[in-house]
Amino acid sequence: MAIPLFLQIVLACILGGLLSVGAAALVMFGLPRKWLSISVSFSTGLLLAMATLHLLPEALESGLTPREVFALLLGGILAFFMLEKYALWRHAHSGADADLHRDASQCADHTHSHHHHHGDGGHGETFLILVGDGFHNFTDGLLIAAAFLASPLLGWSTTFAIIAHEVPQEAGDFAILLAAGWKRGRALFWNAVSSLTAVGGGIIGYFALDQAHDWIPVILTIAASSFLYISIADLMPRLKRETQSVGWHGLLLAAGILFVAVGTAHVH
Repeated sequence: MAIPLFLQIVLACILGGLLSVGAAALVMFGLPRKWLSISVSFSTGLLLAMATLHLLPEALESGLTPREVFALLLGGILAFFMLEKYALWRHAHSGADADLHRDASQCADHTHSHHHHHGDGGHGETFLILVGDGFHNFTDGLLIAAAFLASPLLGWSTTFAIIAHEVPQEAGDFAILLAAGWKRGRALFWNAVSSLTAVGGGIIGYFALDQAHDWIPVILTIAASSFLYISIADLMPRLKRETQSVGWHGLLLAAGILFVAVGTAHVH
């Protein structure tokens, strides 16, 4: 008995998300902890190249004009900046309240420092990397649905191509989350949740592909804006402060860019 097309799309989106996250986790969790900060360089190159060499060209080729794409890109970068400011403000505000209630009776002379480091530098960027990845995976779901509607064979071929394409990016996400101090289980759970937005994209693509197709370049541009913002505002300043293993940082940064460049050239 043939599996209905709708169920094939949903199954492909679930498998695509979970298999890519699982494969990336196997890669990243096996790395020694000292390599986590270095692997952030690979993530930076990957995100920069994904935005500029893959997502933005795809958005332009999908129907948006350069003026529309770059206006949306600017708006997305500003929106993610405000989101990160809000996330950091909430984090700092709640932390300050906790310190005040816990330490006020012990620090009346104001000589005790209240600056506690809870991975503050990574709090906003970890939130944004999940949001941006969610947008990207949602678009993958739309593409999977479109491929299945053309041909089930093309749909499964597209699914496995997306899995291969997503593994290095998911590994990059793990590197950022772990370097920010997240536990492995937490990073795995939220990366999996982010990857399952592909299911929503697949369902919408199945029922309203004509309308959903018009939103693909918009979603691609928003994802690109998040990747560019994270890379330039959060990751690259961190890399500038690194004084050890400079050669490895440069090599892995270039490797992340090269990986996307080669993959993009192969696809086209």
